[in-house]
Amino acid sequence: MRLDGGGVTYAMGVDEQGYLQPLYWGQALDEKAPLIARHPTELSGFDPAGSITAQEYAGQGEGLVSEPGIKAVFADGNRDLVLKYRGHKISGETLTVELADIRRPLTVILHYAIDPATGVIARSASVRNGDSKPVRIDQIAAATYTLPVGNGYRLRYLTGRHASEWSQVETPVTPALTVLESRRGSTGHGNQPWFALVKDGKGSETDGPVWYGALAWSGSFRLSVGLDNLSRVRISGGYNPYDFSWALKPGESLDTPIFYTGYSSKGMGDASRRFHAFQRAAIIPGGAKAKIRPVLYNSWEATTFNVTEAGQMALAEKAAKIGVERFVVDDGWFGARDDDKAGLGDWTVNPRKFPNGLKPLIDRVKVLGMDFGLWVEPEMVNVKSDLYRAHPDWVLNFPDRPRTEGRNQLVLNLARTDVRDHLLAVLDRLVRQNDIAFLKWDYNRNWTEAGWPGVPPQDQQRVQVQYVRNLYYILSELRRRHPGLEIEGCSGGGGRIDLGIMGLTDQSWTSDNTDPYDRLIIQDGFTQAYAPSIMMAWVTDSPNWGNGRETSLDYRFLSAMQGSLGIGANLDHWQEADFATARKWIAAYKSIRDIVQRGDLYRIAPPRPDAASSATFHVSPDKRRAVLFQMLHSSSFRDNVEALHPEGLDPLRSYRVRMLDGSALPDDVPTEASGAYWMEQGLRVKLKGDYKGAAYLFES
Repeated sequence: MRLDGGGVTYAMGVDEQGYLQPLYWGQALDEKAPLIARHPTELSGFDPAGSITAQEYAGQGEGLVSEPGIKAVFADGNRDLVLKYRGHKISGETLTVELADIRRPLTVILHYAIDPATGVIARSASVRNGDSKPVRIDQIAAATYTLPVGNGYRLRYLTGRHASEWSQVETPVTPALTVLESRRGSTGHGNQPWFALVKDGKGSETDGPVWYGALAWSGSFRLSVGLDNLSRVRISGGYNPYDFSWALKPGESLDTPIFYTGYSSKGMGDASRRFHAFQRAAIIPGGAKAKIRPVLYNSWEATTFNVTEAGQMALAEKAAKIGVERFVVDDGWFGARDDDKAGLGDWTVNPRKFPNGLKPLIDRVKVLGMDFGLWVEPEMVNVKSDLYRAHPDWVLNFPDRPRTEGRNQLVLNLARTDVRDHLLAVLDRLVRQNDIAFLKWDYNRNWTEAGWPGVPPQDQQRVQVQYVRNLYYILSELRRRHPGLEIEGCSGGGGRIDLGIMGLTDQSWTSDNTDPYDRLIIQDGFTQAYAPSIMMAWVTDSPNWGNGRETSLDYRFLSAMQGSLGIGANLDHWQEADFATARKWIAAYKSIRDIVQRGDLYRIAPPRPDAASSATFHVSPDKRRAVLFQMLHSSSFRDNVEALHPEGLDPLRSYRVRMLDGSALPDDVPTEASGAYWMEQGLRVKLKGDYKGAAYLFES
């Protein structure tokens, strides 16, 4: 059995003992490639055949010492699970393979599909209990992968914390298992459910083999990478077994999320571009027909909780004048919401702040040529709220234990059907009764006391899965009922960004850190895994609220224009020169945002702490247009800068170059040359000062 697509081959086979073995994953092979599964013999008394057989998806049994695909406990206490091949079938573009235990009526169905354009593989698993008694599932992966023996593999992953997300780490793959996980109930700021593997000395931005992947799950997850006892790389990803258990009833099945993986022989840049293209086509709502992200304004930093009809109208007038297309009212518009201590959960308009409801503001925003958006945080509740006073049992909790608050709020238990249905009804009514085009969906704390009283004890740990499933249900049902509604995923910045939530939201709030220099590093990390089209980037005030850094408005725009552009500054404090600068850059962004959002990204000079400058290059799908962003951190008198070498142009096509802001090109930059010239000779411009930037448009 093999999957072929996008220049990639993935193959597996059944050995003489009935085990399904992984055989190959890499650059495309010819149809006659001799890929044969052979069952190994015992290596020693310490390494019996069961412990050294490379299995496509292993049960925890028969002496297995590496990460299993699934770990189960039968009703009689038996914990030995040995899965062997029973059959497979192909339906359309999907391959399903059935595995079954050698004695008990427990089956696992493996699901496979490969994208013909990019070679990205979608894998998931379903376990079914065919017995008359329950089976407890303690661990289950969406997929496991095996790469050939080698001591030169290196793991790349993304980590960080609130306002410092998307930091890139590289470490050797060793027998000491590297575990990337979240135990927070959501994806979390700490580790992304994404990995990339390169070969030591061979992996770079432009060259070398790369195996990569990401789990489509927005709850607690676990990815592990390590060498097994024969020095083969083993990769596993799925639900986090921490605080997880699923008592599988007779006849019941449990499905995993999808684990998407891919391969490139041309370095991290090509791997990212493949994954970005797949996300744009198959994950992000609308696919190839998804709308270009509009330029939005968000009022949070201007007003915080001091939201009023008059104040928001005044900001809307200013936003419209600089070319904003979407006006978003953030926290503070609802309930008793004058600070973060009260009101959360009561999604009704505050009559003191909006005596006539939201309609007058929405009508004015639309007259100004913008659509209207609203901030919500549906999964949370303040103790000081009507909702909590009516339903204190609706939060995650353990009876007679503390209810720990974070940001003065508790987490509603979405695993409960009544909570799910209440939130859906409230949000549906809010959108239906107001002309709301956009919701910014926030989530501002992690889980504590993750109890689910009211269900049998053996089912209470289902909360880890059922909560996220019901979150997905609400989002998908809202979109079904309101086809024009767009949603932004947010969790204190990048605390819940993954391929699961991306499939139900149109854009993501990348980080609460809006400093333009920090953002270059954050954006570089983000785009290793995810498409720039959903990466929201704001222009906010200087000095920056987080680190006090002072930067020019031009620099702030040039940083934010490398994603989906938003404005979060306090427009009430701007001078006329600021408005003029904003109008210039917003107009320029609109002329090239299709390239940034739908084109191919080349990280030609990634931002690094020891580098004075950085650059990204975005190329349209037809290679007729491109935009280069050059960003300077700081300069020295004796700097002798290197040329920037664009990539991805058509070498035979001629490209004219101009400054995106309409200023004159530097004297030593030709106005027109071939793609080959630009890629080989490059563009050499010396910026001077601190925190400077420039953008160049290439057109054929």
